[in-house]
Amino acid sequence: MDPAASPRFDPESVLPGPPDPWHGSTMPPVRTGPPWAMTEMIAAEPAFAERLLGRLVEPGSRAAGLARSIRACVGSGRAVWLVGCGTSEHGAQGGALILAHALRQAGLPPAVRAVQAFEASLEPQDAGLLVAISHEGGTWATNRALQAARDAGTPTALISVGAGSPGAALADLVVTTEEQDQSWCHTVGYLSPLLAAAAVAQHLAGVPMDPVAIRALLAAGSRQTAAAESIASGLATSARLLVVGSGADRPAARELGLKVEEASYLPTAVRDLETILHGHLPATDASTGLVLLLADQDGRAERTARARGVLAACRAIGLSAAAILAEAVSSVVPQELTPLGRLIAPDAPGLAAPMAALLGTVTPLQLVTERLARARGTDPDTLRRTEARYREAGAQVE
Repeated sequence: MDPAASPRFDPESVLPGPPDPWHGSTMPPVRTGPPWAMTEMIAAEPAFAERLLGRLVEPGSRAAGLARSIRACVGSGRAVWLVGCGTSEHGAQGGALILAHALRQAGLPPAVRAVQAFEASLEPQDAGLLVAISHEGGTWATNRALQAARDAGTPTALISVGAGSPGAALADLVVTTEEQDQSWCHTVGYLSPLLAAAAVAQHLAGVPMDPVAIRALLAAGSRQTAAAESIASGLATSARLLVVGSGADRPAARELGLKVEEASYLPTAVRDLETILHGHLPATDASTGLVLLLADQDGRAERTARARGVLAACRAIGLSAAAILAEAVSSVVPQELTPLGRLIAPDAPGLAAPMAALLGTVTPLQLVTERLARARGTDPDTLRRTEARYREAGAQVE
């Protein structure tokens, strides 16, 4: 548990479930300072992961039912679409990588595609199965994608906290995660669909997964508070931030970019590892911060060599650079290339490559975000809705 978390909060306790009857969440109570609700959600994730996986890996679970539907879909030559918005879109992107790998292990085509929910609602519905990711089940664009699929006769599924939401009413199958994020800067809301996808992958590939080991992986990331504070202190005065990733680190990079803007209001852009070298660097200088993620086991030698090049280029320009690195590559990325510091995503050799990278970076990226909010004096829980103009802006699209 984060030593700065509230003594009244027990990270081992079950988090509240969805409201019954269902309604969308309201802004979390405003706190005068840390620990934030986000702080507590990060602390809760290891125990939450063990509980959720313990339920979903059971043979009779809804995750097993979703695995059967996916197997039937790709076995008939059709594709599976995973859709979502915001954090849930990143969960869909990561989930698609996890499921594609499991399908390959099972000797099936890796016919899984991640699609932004609004775009999916406008595209021809040629999926054989549409799986929506929505933490609360009330996201307008995601539910519109579910409705479009249903209208086209496409089977639908939903991964969400509960079964009583508007989204659940549009799904043929609902995989429930049961415990709801208490901050609007979603942490549990990002982890939940990744865990659900991991459980579905186990049912697809028949490769057992240890919930206790996943708990330990998340806990190891959440304990690196000193490194996170060092990085946050160095980035706090940046004019803008770049986040860089490749392979299975791309969804995590996108999630870090979103989290930083939600929590600390620091303008952030996400770049692919190779793309940043092809025209973006001229727009950077010493006022630019950068965080590089490098945890994907696949293609590790090539990705590591290119990452070193990116960091060396940043050093030449004078960017303030930090990294979230897999344990195995930390020793081959020189310390001087990450002057603000680094967090370590522990290696998880028992997990499939995309699963290890995605789950291993969850708590490190969230911890950096939370400490950056502290360093910049912002409230990460409320999406800035304590200010009238941001409440008004939010009301325009809700």
